[in-house]
Amino acid sequence: MAELEPPTSTPETPVAGGTPPGGGRSKDEVALDLMKFIAVSTGYGRASQSSTGFSAKPTTRSAEEQAEALLELFERCRQVVYKEG
Repeated sequence: MAELEPPTSTPETPVAGGTPPGGGRSKDEVALDLMKFIAVSTGYGRASQSSTGFSAKPTTRSAEEQAEALLELFERCRQVVYKEG
């Protein structure tokens, strides 16, 4: 069997720049995580949203409309993340 070599660096080991490998996330990744959190928590972009109490007619969205809603949400999240940076 071939022996595996130990890793040359670990996340705790700083590299030349002083930051651990993979330590920094891009702003787009942060915006994507924010969008996922909002979409999952609120049901944003789903075909039908059930709610308690009085509501208007249930809206039925096509797959294209759902995708468009999620893309718009991602753009809004990007604007917030880039504004903060």
